[in-house]
Amino acid sequence: MQYLLLNKPYEVLTQFTDEHGRQTLKDFVPVPHVYPVGRLDFDSEGLVLLTDDKQLQHRLSDPKFKVEKTYWVQVEGVPTDQALDQLERGVLIQGKKTTPAQTRLLEEVALWERSKPIRFRANIPTTWVEVKISQGMNRQVRKMTAAVGYPTLRLVRVAIGPLRLEGLPPGQYRELTPHEVKQLKELAKPINTFQRPYKRR
Repeated sequence: MQYLLLNKPYEVLTQFTDEHGRQTLKDFVPVPHVYPVGRLDFDSEGLVLLTDDKQLQHRLSDPKFKVEKTYWVQVEGVPTDQALDQLERGVLIQGKKTTPAQTRLLEEVALWERSKPIRFRANIPTTWVEVKISQGMNRQVRKMTAAVGYPTLRLVRVAIGPLRLEGLPPGQYRELTPHEVKQLKELAKPINTFQRPYKRR
């Protein structure tokens, strides 16, 4: 089995083919028969896990296992405590409330320069926020920050469960260590819901 961790650059599709000629995982991971666990938006960056372990892939992608994903989000403006509380309680997206998130403001963020600079307004400051969620709705983090009044300018996934992106440049990948693979399998272990049948006295 193969287990790879890629730092996906900006404007790269989380798939191996594209009929429109855009960059895909194939441009960065010359390894056959591995597939991404979940997706990361074209305009987002950061950690993508790839594997040929179909069982693990399915479990890590399944919302019922509640695998936590950590994002560093650069937003327009300075979020208030009230806005962060809203994100943590859950916000409505297309009539559906998101599950509780964890958030905190980041004072210093050391990241690579994006291939295309972000567009920001000179008279409005920007802020980095760490957001941890275990859901996987389409463009969820962007929609969450927009819902509380702070549009996302840049989004980087820095962790999936215990796996961290640290030290891996954009466009580069590495194999997981045996310890990391073990951690992932523990994370995606099915919960035993078997209960003894009730017996009347």
